[in-house]
Amino acid sequence: MPYTPSGFFCDRLIRERERRDGEGSLSKPLRFSGQDFTALKQECLTKKCLFEDDTFPASVESLGYKELGHKSNKVKNIVWKRPKEICENPQFIVGGASRTDICQGDLGDCWLLAAIACLTLNEKLLYRVVPQEQSFSEGYGGIFHFQFWRYGDWVDVVIDDRIPTFNSQLVFTKSAERNEFWSALLEKAYAKLHGSYEALKGGNTTEAMEDFTGGVTEFYEMKEAPKELYKIMKKALERGSMMGCSIDSLVPARFETRTVTGLVKGHAYSVTAVEECKQSQHKEPKVRLVRLRNPWGQVEWNGPWSDNSKEWVSLSKGEKDKLQHQSAEDGEFWMAFDDFKKNYTKIEICNLTPDALEDDKIHKWTVSVNEGRWVRGCSAGGCRNYPDTFWTNPQYRLRLLEEDDDPEDNEVACSFVIALMQKNRRKERKMGANLFTIGFAIYEVPKEMHGNKQHMQKDFFLFNSSKARCKSYINLREVTQRFRLSPGEYVIIPSTYEPHQEGEFILRVFSEKRNTSEEIENRIEADHPVPAPANAGEESEEDQQFRSLFQQIAGDEMEITANELKNVLNSIVSKHKDLNTEGFSLECCRSMISLMDMDGTGRLNLQEFRHLWNKIKQWQGIFQHYNSDQASSINSYEMRNAVNDAGFRLNNQLYDIITMRYANESMNIDFDSFISCLVRLEAMFRAFQAFDQDGDGTIRLSVLEWLQLTMYA
Repeated sequence: MPYTPSGFFCDRLIRERERRDGEGSLSKPLRFSGQDFTALKQECLTKKCLFEDDTFPASVESLGYKELGHKSNKVKNIVWKRPKEICENPQFIVGGASRTDICQGDLGDCWLLAAIACLTLNEKLLYRVVPQEQSFSEGYGGIFHFQFWRYGDWVDVVIDDRIPTFNSQLVFTKSAERNEFWSALLEKAYAKLHGSYEALKGGNTTEAMEDFTGGVTEFYEMKEAPKELYKIMKKALERGSMMGCSIDSLVPARFETRTVTGLVKGHAYSVTAVEECKQSQHKEPKVRLVRLRNPWGQVEWNGPWSDNSKEWVSLSKGEKDKLQHQSAEDGEFWMAFDDFKKNYTKIEICNLTPDALEDDKIHKWTVSVNEGRWVRGCSAGGCRNYPDTFWTNPQYRLRLLEEDDDPEDNEVACSFVIALMQKNRRKERKMGANLFTIGFAIYEVPKEMHGNKQHMQKDFFLFNSSKARCKSYINLREVTQRFRLSPGEYVIIPSTYEPHQEGEFILRVFSEKRNTSEEIENRIEADHPVPAPANAGEESEEDQQFRSLFQQIAGDEMEITANELKNVLNSIVSKHKDLNTEGFSLECCRSMISLMDMDGTGRLNLQEFRHLWNKIKQWQGIFQHYNSDQASSINSYEMRNAVNDAGFRLNNQLYDIITMRYANESMNIDFDSFISCLVRLEAMFRAFQAFDQDGDGTIRLSVLEWLQLTMYA
């Protein structure tokens, strides 16, 4: 989706300012849709009315856009009801939140429900997402709230308690207890976060796990799993990590398919426990078991160690009690660890911090979070297969300053985890957005370039291979990988696989020791070489021609207007056949006058015009250098270098704005737009420096000064 500077960039500046004020932390979450739960609840209680959320109304728009949209028969008989209209004595939580409170309804969001089941295993995490002291009795106002981690910030999502029903039965997630509603309301808040219920259809368990914790996920393919997988899983659960697993379906199917052993392919399960038990009178004295849960709340494994299998006879009552073994069709079951490895193809572990699970020590990891964007025609360069544009991707400098305390094989190295996450693709599904195929590469920075924060240029990547990279580019929301590299400076290049794909992302770097990562941002500055006016005796034939032309148009006043300037310039430029341009627009000429108009008349005299012409000739030479194929325009990716050659050092956000403002649909910039851009840059730099009296890089303007400056530029 396109972004506008006035929209996206203003919002980004506001977000950055909020973060400086502590907004977005656990103790001070952002208010989603600007809604203040406490104030809204108090208003409802004062007015003695029930809250109705107009930002996520009880309507088809909140249900979906396609299969649950206006044209779908599925939504015709859905009625939104409050819990008090569904049953007597509704409760928020009955007897503590547990795994059995989550049963899947008519929505393909098993990935979300598997994550919620994992969440119930850790009360501290659960009640961070599901704030306590919410009820349908004391202080009830029809309003509830939940908190999620969203792309680096914690957000508080407010909802009303109207839930979709059919024949007074909940359509989507429900609890095994008919009068319990916390899981249904949590699902509604998560649907609001993503725009609709339908937006939750299909996904990866780790996505929701991370949104509940702010943690980082690592994947293991069973066929490539380390020998210590059981130990890894055990320690992960002990440390509060959340865990999910699934069985890949070899043939893509529209629906999940059930196997003869009761397991379901293409379906997400929660791993809720791993235990080692003693067996009496058995040739194998110990057995390793894994407990799993099907979000459907039914359909279980029917092989060894299933609810009623003969294997349970080999355990004492004490061992059975330790495992909380019971025979019930609740979707939860045990199976042997070996059978688990044979049947499941993938396991995902969401760590609250990426502690080395193979290690007995608990480390305190540091994390840095960087926001970024890929902008078509400017910073969406694609992967290394596209060398002409790869270098324009956002770049992040990583400094590994301290080695690990416990080096492997006496190797001096630093452990860190990189997590690249693309933003908002689920929310924008209704507009046709799909997940991009994303990945990243890491390059070592030569020692002579340490401390140099300049954006690495094209030649660097042509003559240097990557030091490390993600295993593969993949169309998941997040790509994560663990690395060990020697202390030093590196540059991380996150990218989509194909160039020209526009979107937002966050890049997180977790490290065991003191290390830093930051976006490489060029220092914003400009050189203003103003060529000295030539003496009359040194005038070239071209100079003499435009002096004569200037006098003819300017008349006795010897000053020209924007319209007259347009005629003069286009008359001269038309003689340059190599530029192949239609000439300057009136708007461009108005900008030129505002740049060179030193006496505030709104016109140019001959001296001002001569200064302007010398600049245009200098910029014309730069344009022709990058217009190598004489196509009358330059590629927007090359615009970075052209702007730099003109004496302007900008950062990525400004290059993004230039591309959006001046490039055409083919991501090319013609001569008129090129000159307009440089005129505007020169004018705004000059104006800023005029106001920046003390040279500290900041200015303060009144509304009048701001409007005078921007309207005339």
